[in-house]
Amino acid sequence: MIAVVDYGMGNLRSVQKAFEIQGFDARITNEKNIIRDASHLVLPGVGAIADAMTNLNKSGLAGVLLSEIQKGKPFLGICLGMQMLFEKSHEDGVHECLGLIEGEVVPFDVDLWVPHIGWNSLDSKDTAILDGSGKEIYVYFVHSYHGVCKNEEDIAATTRYGYDFTSAVSRGNVFGVQFHPEKSGDAGLEILNKFGGIKP
Repeated sequence: MIAVVDYGMGNLRSVQKAFEIQGFDARITNEKNIIRDASHLVLPGVGAIADAMTNLNKSGLAGVLLSEIQKGKPFLGICLGMQMLFEKSHEDGVHECLGLIEGEVVPFDVDLWVPHIGWNSLDSKDTAILDGSGKEIYVYFVHSYHGVCKNEEDIAATTRYGYDFTSAVSRGNVFGVQFHPEKSGDAGLEILNKFGGIKP
């Protein structure tokens, strides 16, 4: 069972539905016991990171997620959920995040329209959820901030928007995507299918 973590923010139902289309049992939940019983964890997110981290911490869900991740459970952060994987974010101040990926989240510094909205391509490495064959993969983005990894080996994919930014991360059983796979058609569904198929 895949637990889609409900901490009061994010497009939870669309993520759940995308997994269900692939034949997975995906449940939206904020119940700690269900999260502990799940085989896979997904942390979606839309909105401000300060509110997201406050909600995660006050509810006690942050501690539960970190504990389950340490046990080796596959984890996927989507959009804001990926940004929360970093050590800190510079969105409207400085905010401590989950610290699973070394680095920080910064605003775009480009002479282009921000937020970065729409379809864009991935230059990805071969990981458990991404195809590194070099074929063009287009996915859907909506964001004004992006993560900067301290360690190059944590970068699973980059995308060009004025400059190359990190659009996916991977470290062990932890994965993050800045784009919305649930809004990215067949390419996004394939990514979710691969994640759901990872053996814990």
